[in-house]
Amino acid sequence: MKNILFFGDSLTAGHGLRASESFPALLQQRIDQQALLYKAFNYGVSGETSAGGRQRLAAVLARHPVDVFVLALGANDGIRGIPVRETTQNLQFILDAVRRQHPQAQLLLAGLEFPFDLGPLGGHRLAHYATAFKALFRTLAEKNSLPFVPFLLQGVLGRRELNLPDGVHPNAAGQKILADNVWQVLGPLLQQPVGP
Repeated sequence: MKNILFFGDSLTAGHGLRASESFPALLQQRIDQQALLYKAFNYGVSGETSAGGRQRLAAVLARHPVDVFVLALGANDGIRGIPVRETTQNLQFILDAVRRQHPQAQLLLAGLEFPFDLGPLGGHRLAHYATAFKALFRTLAEKNSLPFVPFLLQGVLGRRELNLPDGVHPNAAGQKILADNVWQVLGPLLQQPVGP
């Protein structure tokens, strides 16, 4: 049995939902249906920034051997307007640390886009931030030659019927779409032999 670690924030944790409704749990169901020998571990922490992930990474990596590592952090950085350079450095640190400790592991990066509708009054500065924020994930994926989910919230962001009343966190139906988005990239990876 090989291990998949999902390392993220409330989007990964399934904020406001049962653990079984989070997208990592839904992906475990698909893995089991296909008789693939992987166990999914959900290390999503609500409210976490890339800096928070960087701080708790060592404790998480110490718990399990890692065969596949899915990095889905950054949404809270965008909400707080943390400089893109800082977010990029933190995510690169996480990728480097995983590779150093588990060189055989397959890494996968989930991209995000600035979570707010900028609207006509968004302003040039905010629009510039949104563009840079979106681009940082693809740049990291290309620099590190990673399989890449372009936008984790594709098909869910801004759709009231797929989100909790807060309008930010996917509901159970929304989490199913997140699972679909990730599976498009993760599924083919799990069909390949990983590590020794």
